[in-house]
Amino acid sequence: MPDRLSVLPQYLLPKHALTAFAGVVASSRGGRLSTGLIRWFVARYGVDMSEAANPDIGSYASFNDFFTRALRPGARRLAGADLICPVDGAISQLGAIEGSRIFQAKGHHYTTTALVGGDAALAAMFEGGHFATLYLSPKDYHRIHMPCGGRLLRMIHVPGSLFSVNPATARGVPGLFARNERVVCVFESAHGPFVLVLVGATVVGSMATVWHGVVSPPRGAAVREWRYGEQDVNLAQGDEMGRFLLGSTVVLLFPKGSLQFNAAWQPGSAVRMGEKMADLPA
Repeated sequence: MPDRLSVLPQYLLPKHALTAFAGVVASSRGGRLSTGLIRWFVARYGVDMSEAANPDIGSYASFNDFFTRALRPGARRLAGADLICPVDGAISQLGAIEGSRIFQAKGHHYTTTALVGGDAALAAMFEGGHFATLYLSPKDYHRIHMPCGGRLLRMIHVPGSLFSVNPATARGVPGLFARNERVVCVFESAHGPFVLVLVGATVVGSMATVWHGVVSPPRGAAVREWRYGEQDVNLAQGDEMGRFLLGSTVVLLFPKGSLQFNAAWQPGSAVRMGEKMADLPA
């Protein structure tokens, strides 16, 4: 079935209501019910609990506690690279930003301005730059880490739809990552500015950052923004910066320059947090 036809039911589903319900279920401390749900999820998606700091399924009080589990020490090592992969997942797309256009899938592009919530001045900083779109499946580790050291400048919550972000939906829904709800984090680094965007999706119960806590919910109709210019929010390479509940997507934007992505990085390839993403030759 063509991808555009396969995603048609998503236009009809009450995505926000389903997501709110999923959030209630995931946060509830249901005892044996929560443990049963976690056991089913681990078996259904093949979650590798040997990598978890706490591999005991029965010890998690809620599904949220399980889903945002920490990794055991040493489970991920940081590569000696200018930019490291911030998540476990798979590469959806990566490459050069064509003017202001980001490639989503065959026949689909969206603009940097749309992605960051309409701020043309912010988007202009990445014209002709580079992007990477990384998909986190349900089985993946769902904490997000810093690709390099950075100082937080701004955070923007952009309300939107909640389509699935799986590969078929990316091929079938125009402008997917710029129409779904998202949290745009703007950093300054030794290599220049960069943006890390957390993209929401169907049944993603919440998105949170380490400096703010839960950003969404609440889900309103207006863009919300926080500025941190006078605060000292600094994160080192590899530090946790945020987390998802259930699978979603991260989009990274870098300015124009000589960024060279890891040659092994190709669309569809699996990636792990801490591996080399790119170098920035002097």
